[in-house]
Amino acid sequence: MNATALSLVIIAAVIHAGWNLAAKRLRRGGARFVWAYSCLSAVLLFPVMAVSLAVEPQRPQWTWLLAATVTAMLHVIYGVVLQRGYAVGDLSVVYPLARGTGPLISVLAAVVLLGERPGPLSLAGAFLVIAGVLVIGTGRAPAHADAADRVARRKGVAYGLLTGLTIAAYTLWDAHSVTGLGVPPIVYLGTSAIVQILLMAPYALKDREEVSWLWREHKREVLIVGLLSPVAYLLVLYALQIAPVSLVAPARELSIVLGGLAAWLVLGESNAVRRLVGSAVVLAGITAIAMA
Repeated sequence: MNATALSLVIIAAVIHAGWNLAAKRLRRGGARFVWAYSCLSAVLLFPVMAVSLAVEPQRPQWTWLLAATVTAMLHVIYGVVLQRGYAVGDLSVVYPLARGTGPLISVLAAVVLLGERPGPLSLAGAFLVIAGVLVIGTGRAPAHADAADRVARRKGVAYGLLTGLTIAAYTLWDAHSVTGLGVPPIVYLGTSAIVQILLMAPYALKDREEVSWLWREHKREVLIVGLLSPVAYLLVLYALQIAPVSLVAPARELSIVLGGLAAWLVLGESNAVRRLVGSAVVLAGITAIAMA
């Protein structure tokens, strides 16, 4: 993979793990939390997007708005499903499964549908990343776990897999948008953030007391996710412009290593040895992709 693209993806992975740790701390966020941090993202992105439009040599096109609307809908689904998963499951289960199944589907679709042809070393690295993610996110429940814990774990697995499907969908669409349609990443992300808050506003504003509670009790989490989420994904969009999606999508999964360690060290979740082994496999995959 191009060294610049790999650097962008690694930085994005570190940022991504950070904002997901913040998002996991909420038990009562749901769709309104997604709306709240999307509002902040839109406010931060709007002036940057305006400057980008002013200096962009290409005139805005209606296809840009269409592309941003599609990704906004996919990101709304992603955000809501992810928050639901965090409400019922562990970070170290939901996050690895979400981040692992997404790249698996993305790589297969990029090869089958987009005609990408990554080399053998790149493919080996991609599947090592995915294998490591699955080692981290699966395995037997602890012997002391009661029935409620086991049900919660199954729900976490289900939401993790569902989140992975949404990740694959928006990754493939976004790759098409910034390459095939030529939408500038800043304009694309900023427009998407604005469309997201418009789509969710009718639901979010039904209960303004809940929104006020979120801001009052979880202002820090809203600020962290609202700031870091667009920064992380903007880096990924730029990486997609210079490297194929079949390599960018798996390389992003370095965040799994960081997320698994944070779940163990910060949140006190169990199965540390298995997750560290999985982390080593992920790192081996990242190394193979970098050497390709």
